[in-house]
Amino acid sequence: MENKTFYQEILLDHNRNPAHKHPLPDADLELEGVNPSCGDDIVLQLKIENGMVADGAFHGNGCAISQASADMMLDLVIGKTKEEAGRLTGIFLKMIQGQAAPEELEELEEAVCLQDVAHMPARVKCAVLGWHTLEELLKTEEKR
Repeated sequence: MENKTFYQEILLDHNRNPAHKHPLPDADLELEGVNPSCGDDIVLQLKIENGMVADGAFHGNGCAISQASADMMLDLVIGKTKEEAGRLTGIFLKMIQGQAAPEELEELEEAVCLQDVAHMPARVKCAVLGWHTLEELLKTEEKR
């Protein structure tokens, strides 16, 4: 129970005090992600330099889970290569499906607190919104 409370505190902190929820005027990449089933809507922005995610931000509206998840995602991928950001996205999505290995979970750092969302089907789309948006953004960038 102590672990669950700790994870809830992380989630609430990222929702109340998101480090990355602001416009990023010099973004190289931007994509809107929408969850039509509940109305969550984010715009993900990235600054890419030399193949690295140099900076990132998001703005929009949504539930605590979607907003906190997007903030944790950016904590994790800023400073990583685009390939590493894509790999971490894959691990997160595997975690939500209950398929990530324990050593993979460690790589997700605080984002692992969303692991229990897998048991709440109505909330899964909220948790993965930012991650799916990042995945699409990186694919779009690859094609350019």
